[in-house]
Amino acid sequence: QVQLVESGGGLVQPGGSLRLSCAASLSSFSIYAMGWYRQAPGMQRELVATITSGGSTNYADSVKGRFTISRDNAKNTVYLQMNSLKPEDTAVYYCNAAKWRFGTRYDYWGQGTQVTVSV
Repeated sequence: QVQLVESGGGLVQPGGSLRLSCAASLSSFSIYAMGWYRQAPGMQRELVATITSGGSTNYADSVKGRFTISRDNAKNTVYLQMNSLKPEDTAVYYCNAAKWRFGTRYDYWGQGTQVTVSV
């Protein structure tokens, strides 16, 4: 059974930092593209950052230069370092694992962790 467990969310003041972690119970973790998505109240879920199996990264324009995604294949874990946080970063953050097999994409999701940026 695949499990993605996020941790590291919480309440932080504007300008502060948080580091999210996602521990994955996936066989062959290294072949998965991993990502972080977020969903604010009343909004659709949006991509924050992704990292491929080869280590290439991609970021939403709104977080470029502030957030960094990384992965540790030995620990089956992906991280999201979030600096210079803004109130608009407030959302539930979800970890995603994706793989492609015979042209079909398979997605797995964590349950999410709340990030609140407020004074």
